[in-house]
Amino acid sequence: MENIPVIGALFKSEITLAVVLFAIGLLFLIKGGDWFVEGATGLARRFHLPELLIGATVVSIGTTLPEVMVSTTSALKGIGSIAYGNAIGSIICNTSLIAAITIAVTPSKVDRKSLVTPVLFFFGAAIIYAGIAYTTGSFTRPVGIVMLGIFVVYMVVTVVQMKNSPSEHDEQEDEKERSLGMNILLLIVGAALIAVGANLLVDNGTIIARSLGVPETVIALTFVALGTSLPELVTAITSLIKGHGALSLGNVIGSNIFNLVLVSGVAVTLAPFEIPNTAQIAGHNASLVMEIPVMFFVMLFMTVPALIRGKLSRFQGIVLLAIYAGFCAVQFSL
Repeated sequence: MENIPVIGALFKSEITLAVVLFAIGLLFLIKGGDWFVEGATGLARRFHLPELLIGATVVSIGTTLPEVMVSTTSALKGIGSIAYGNAIGSIICNTSLIAAITIAVTPSKVDRKSLVTPVLFFFGAAIIYAGIAYTTGSFTRPVGIVMLGIFVVYMVVTVVQMKNSPSEHDEQEDEKERSLGMNILLLIVGAALIAVGANLLVDNGTIIARSLGVPETVIALTFVALGTSLPELVTAITSLIKGHGALSLGNVIGSNIFNLVLVSGVAVTLAPFEIPNTAQIAGHNASLVMEIPVMFFVMLFMTVPALIRGKLSRFQGIVLLAIYAGFCAVQFSL
């Protein structure tokens, strides 16, 4: 009995350390993603690629790298619930929180033509993803390879479309461009920080979840998903400040595609896993009853009106924010 206070103190210190390391992991992911995007963009500009191409490919991949590293690390460690929940949770977070904030603050017009391809690719991949989830309940290595194949096709189509776009190269940028060595250094250091941050996030997020009795899937769908989506949030806020609210919409949709085909594709290819069944609604897997349907609904609610009317409305942003609040509330009540 005398050992109980000592055990309690050790338990509290372990949780405190886990929380601190979890926060450090988030900071590493944010700063690592920022430096990776800066380095990659700097290198891309040296080849005088159009800004639109850089944003649709390099930047979107860069802001999705935290999700890739977290999900891959989780899958390799046998924690499929975090790998799965992070991908779905990030899509819901990107759409109903990050894009929603942008839409609610500054609803803007959108280029319907530029939205068609990414929207079609997203829903095509989502239908395949959901079909496998509902029919087999597990993601095998061939599924991962198919997802990565879709990613490659999407990138090729995007590059072909953007190649004909005129380069918006500004001669004044040459004077401000970082050296080749500095861009490479930012790229390497950014990738290293992302890798270390992902490890800290997964390991300590799991410790926190278990100590609080919260399912790992819930942590992945909320805290981990929000943490790995912070690069997209930074991009959205920057777009708002610069008066280009519509820019973040493309980044969000691009990141959502990458969450399905790149994040899930890499994780499943390296370490196949079954859909977690840690929470239930009316006797059914909560993921199949709520998470996947919510993912489809928020994306449809955001993109369909934009494709039809060519603009976004403040009402959409407010509704999406309400959906995200309700989604988080339900997750923690299960």
